[in-house]
Amino acid sequence: MPDTIVLSLYTMAVLYIIAGILHFVLPKFYLRIMPPYIPYPKFVVWISGLIEIGLGLLLLFPDTRSIGAWGVILLLIAVFPANLYHYQSRRKTDPPKWTLLLRLPLQLVLIYWAYTFV
Repeated sequence: MPDTIVLSLYTMAVLYIIAGILHFVLPKFYLRIMPPYIPYPKFVVWISGLIEIGLGLLLLFPDTRSIGAWGVILLLIAVFPANLYHYQSRRKTDPPKWTLLLRLPLQLVLIYWAYTFV
């Protein structure tokens, strides 16, 4: 694997591991962006953090990389409603609305990035 692809892979893995850890460090942030129709929001924040950490770890190993990449793709699809809800219900303490809007199509870029490791 070329160095740039290895760097891309490890960057992705580390980003998902850090994002997963942040679910436990900043749970209030994730609870705030959870759509109200999602049952058991604390559990969903907790389990999604564990899933992100697990997927990041799966990306690190050749034998599990494809499973991790497919998992990231499914996760990005699953969290899209929360990102959309965050954009629609933005509070004054949240990032600027334009950044929340930009994050929505960015999901497609992240899905493509994960797909390169399937």
